[in-house]
Amino acid sequence: MPLGPARTASPTVPVSLTINGERHDLSLAPFVTLLDLLRGPLDLTGTKKGCDHGQCGACTVLINGERINSCLKLAVSLNGAEITTIEGLGTPEHLHPLQKAFVEHDAYQCGYCTPGQICSAAGLMSEGHAHSREEIRELMSGNLCRCGAYTNIADAIEEVMAGAHQQREAAE
Repeated sequence: MPLGPARTASPTVPVSLTINGERHDLSLAPFVTLLDLLRGPLDLTGTKKGCDHGQCGACTVLINGERINSCLKLAVSLNGAEITTIEGLGTPEHLHPLQKAFVEHDAYQCGYCTPGQICSAAGLMSEGHAHSREEIRELMSGNLCRCGAYTNIADAIEEVMAGAHQQREAAE
């Protein structure tokens, strides 16, 4: 005799996502978060699960170029979206400028928050709202680092922003 109500399979929803430039046509349960999809069936484990409540920023990815906490976003709500994870920003052979700057400035300690920090920094740069170190620190405040590498993180972001600014000026 069953102890509770009979379990039925959860309905699924068709979803098409472009992740790191690759299209994925999926059938997902409506309660699956983007974070669990990335780390689970898609095996993109660079995105980290920290608090799972949107408070630490370890799970930050870019959705259509905007930084988002993937633990708070249901995957089915993103049909047609372009998602970039840390794996999509650069490769070990060709690091993204932010990845390179994080290494050069020792902008990580344990490294757990680093993927979210770098994705958030990439989003910050594309938003174009940060023009000073104080603004960088404020706009990165949603990404926590338990090791306290904030000074080095800000140094790395400042360096990349200055390089991007110089490239724009040279192109003009």
